[in-house]
Amino acid sequence: MYVNSYMHISACVCRHMERVLGLGVGPLAAGTVGLLILLKVIQRLRHKQSVQDKVVVITGASSGLGKECARVFHAAGARLILCGRDQKRLQEVVEELGNINSVIQTYTPCTVTFDLSNTSVVSSAAEEILKCHGHVDVLINNAGISYRGNILDTHVSVQRDVMETNYFGPVALTQAILPSMVDRRSGHIVVISSVQGKIPIPYRSAYSASKHATQAYFDCLRAEVERLGLQVSVISPGYIRTNLSINAVTGDGSKYGVMDKTTARGSDPVDVARAVLKAVCHKQKDVVLAGLLPTAAIYLRTLWPSLYFRLMASRAIKEHRVKEE
Repeated sequence: MYVNSYMHISACVCRHMERVLGLGVGPLAAGTVGLLILLKVIQRLRHKQSVQDKVVVITGASSGLGKECARVFHAAGARLILCGRDQKRLQEVVEELGNINSVIQTYTPCTVTFDLSNTSVVSSAAEEILKCHGHVDVLINNAGISYRGNILDTHVSVQRDVMETNYFGPVALTQAILPSMVDRRSGHIVVISSVQGKIPIPYRSAYSASKHATQAYFDCLRAEVERLGLQVSVISPGYIRTNLSINAVTGDGSKYGVMDKTTARGSDPVDVARAVLKAVCHKQKDVVLAGLLPTAAIYLRTLWPSLYFRLMASRAIKEHRVKEE
């Protein structure tokens, strides 16, 4: 199967080189371009092979980044277990995946429906997950909720609800699946955190706090289970072009319902999903997927905190003025 795939790729590269040569580019340049394309495609195939036949659990798989992760890992030949609150939407994803063509064998995903924010049901959900294939190779903790609001106007219950979904839910599911991974001395736990789990910004207190807690917990987990042969990856994207801001909660618990400009200009979720696959394949421990400014801010928070605090205070003032207008 892989031989045929490589032959097909080589043929495609040759056709591309012919087009390049037809444009008057020298043979050396054309050959270089062709080689780079071939190496890139081979790298993607290797990524697919590394998760082929692996059992991969994805929470929040019915939409957004979770749905894109489902597509990417499905195309790579993983045996998916898709989790979410809405069985109908999960089934729609399963049907969509069935229409994807892949050069390698794919499998019809299993689905497990439960509310991750209700930690009392997570244990039984984990049992159902493990019954699908008997074990889990990769657990991708993706489900989450965002928040927009002023701390002064935010109910403590809202802060708690965000923590339940973004922190306690993933922790509960991880700890329910973890013993089976320890028994097999094999497994990879991934959590989708955020740049805001490394640097807090104004009017995101509940969300940023939950992601800071997530970063700390999974950093500790990584250190504790490495001797057991387990891998832990924390993925910290910047803004992603999904409905996260639309579905965010406000200080009184109501829906925010607005697509932020920063979110609308965010990364393509397909690119982020591919980065998650890469992190699993290369066993990357901590991945930041953000532009120059957010990345610089992470370093600034550590190296020059007083300046960072002034910048955040200035940002808060500007946002407050906008809200009053």
